[in-house]
Amino acid sequence: MAPPKKPRRTAERILEVTLDLFNRFGEPNVSTTLISAELRISPGNLYYHYPAKDELINALFDRYERALNELLPAAEQVANVEDAWLFLHMLFELVWDSRFLYRDLNDLLSKNRRLETHFQTVLRNKGRAMQQLIDGLQRGGVLAIGLNEAAPLATSMVVLATYWLSYEYVGDPRHALEPETAARALGRGAFHVLSLLLPHLESESRQHLHRLAGSYQ
Repeated sequence: MAPPKKPRRTAERILEVTLDLFNRFGEPNVSTTLISAELRISPGNLYYHYPAKDELINALFDRYERALNELLPAAEQVANVEDAWLFLHMLFELVWDSRFLYRDLNDLLSKNRRLETHFQTVLRNKGRAMQQLIDGLQRGGVLAIGLNEAAPLATSMVVLATYWLSYEYVGDPRHALEPETAARALGRGAFHVLSLLLPHLESESRQHLHRLAGSYQ
């Protein structure tokens, strides 16, 4: 007879299944009853680990925020367009992995005080990273931009990155957030965020960005 699973492993399995369901159907459309049925565990077992749905949401957000905070310092290492493309692609991959947060963002913020406050920190940290990306491109000699232009440009990059998947969803609600469309959606998002820099990039870097983006444009 196999030994029972450790509670820590059960808690992780609950999070993995919940994340998959939230991403597939949207958080408002997934009940704790559905989660326990998908896991083939009793509702009581689910409540033992996560007594409320908000605790599941918060745990998944915490996991996303930790991964994001590990990635964002890489913006300081950006020195050219290829570095910037890689950084943006990695950022969009993180967003994709927890896309329910962005798909249902306004609804989640309206009913979860913890997310409301923590997501403001997420936006500030992303803004700082975009500013560092811009600074790195300037140091690398491939971007020329006035001091007063950098801050609003960084904010615009954050806004576009934050709501890109919502834009994709509106354009094709039945397929936009399905795994088979991920590569193109992420590539388009990375390109359009970086395209905000196009007027300020030197000629060779503009051409290189178009080559990197390829069919995503």
